[in-house]
Amino acid sequence: MADPKGFLKVRERELPPRRPVPVRIMDWKEVYEQGDPSQVRRQAGRCMDCGIPFCHQGCPLGNLIPEWNDLMWRGEGRQAIERLHATNNFPEFTGRLCPAPCESACVLGINQPAVTIKQVEVSIIDQAFQNGWVDSHPPERLTGKTVAVVGSGPAGLAAAQQLTRAGHTVAVYERDDRIGGLLRYGIPDFKMEKRHLDQRLRQMQDEGTRFRAGVNIGVDISWADLRSRYDAVVVATGALVPRDLPIPGRDLSGVHFAMEYLVQANKVGAGDSVPSQITAEDKHVVVLGGGDTGADCIGTAHRQGAASVTNLAIGRQPASDRTDAQPWPMTPTLFEVASAHEEGGDREFLVSTVEFIGNDAGEVVALRVAETEFVDGRRVPKSGTEREIPADLVLLALGFTGPESEDLSSQLGVPFDGRGNVQRDGDYQTSEPGVFVAGDAGRGQSLIVWAIAEGRAAASAVDRYLEGETSLPFPVRPTDRPISL
Repeated sequence: MADPKGFLKVRERELPPRRPVPVRIMDWKEVYEQGDPSQVRRQAGRCMDCGIPFCHQGCPLGNLIPEWNDLMWRGEGRQAIERLHATNNFPEFTGRLCPAPCESACVLGINQPAVTIKQVEVSIIDQAFQNGWVDSHPPERLTGKTVAVVGSGPAGLAAAQQLTRAGHTVAVYERDDRIGGLLRYGIPDFKMEKRHLDQRLRQMQDEGTRFRAGVNIGVDISWADLRSRYDAVVVATGALVPRDLPIPGRDLSGVHFAMEYLVQANKVGAGDSVPSQITAEDKHVVVLGGGDTGADCIGTAHRQGAASVTNLAIGRQPASDRTDAQPWPMTPTLFEVASAHEEGGDREFLVSTVEFIGNDAGEVVALRVAETEFVDGRRVPKSGTEREIPADLVLLALGFTGPESEDLSSQLGVPFDGRGNVQRDGDYQTSEPGVFVAGDAGRGQSLIVWAIAEGRAAASAVDRYLEGETSLPFPVRPTDRPISL
């Protein structure tokens, strides 16, 4: 195990410092400064190598956390990345973007701050890339079978890498002009610079995965035609239908879905020209929704020079610490301060948006809001508490309702379940033989770790469908859920 007395000698969590706010909002680089290797070693040494490592169950990927914590404490980074890659294709993504349910499950968290698992993870993979320890693994032989993966987010990329390594000829189709899905265009650079994505894509190309950007399946190539061309198809298109807010004034200019805004900002960051770009410069910005997407909008607005930023959430402010209703090892709902929240603006809870108010030109100029009250379990505006908030740009970051279904349903006849997700069985296969679903398209909006886990598991199912058996790991079932009591 790591230092047997580590959790007694080092009782506090240590994380790399974030760059000063006045400095970091002037650029789009990642907010964290370079980590201190000695700090990472100390934190890895706090891992207790528990008899029952609950962090394994807390992580949908089943990462072998105590093992690579021990290796990092011993200074054996090359062996650590081998253990990390055994369960996780893309630790450079999860180490930056995952909300770390493994840390909520950490046994040390019973009476101390949990081990900084996420920071150790990202340190392992960054060190590995810097030292040239991330090798390509092309297959020893080709099976002659072909697989199309539709969607190049984390689920699609994980499925593609696993299937390529199994010897199948894999083509990844992406309707955007660059590969990466929401990793490319939904995540701002201040959370994950795109060089991390690009270096992983280079590895996958060296292994033999083929990428087809700018191809919209269902339009440029029909789903039925795609199915006829390949021995199997993996649908990994995500859950991209945004949740709307159909209240008076919704059609005013200046009210946009969050992804419209974030995609354009990422395109400009990549050097593209975006005509009539949605920008926050010199505007009073209101972001509706208190999740990660909302925080991404807040950080982007600060960097674009917004006059003000206000974040509104309809629900209650979560507790800062675990409540009795969410004991260890459950994943608690906690009040979090993301880097974007540190950068300024107002953050309000229990606020219901009643109306978007516009001017004679049809532009939004304010929001009419009210306090939220709970009636029969429903959240409704409280009468008599209405007020107005100035707003030149309103961003709806209210989550997603499911995958885009029209083309897939009409062209392949694949059914959807009651939640709007593509219907599948325990082996990720739809009612159409040879068509599989992985990630948010079948699960609904979820975490990046679940996307990678499902991509790996779907790849195992596809390999078994094509070959009759599989040596690919991680046959997790789509019904699996995070730990609950």
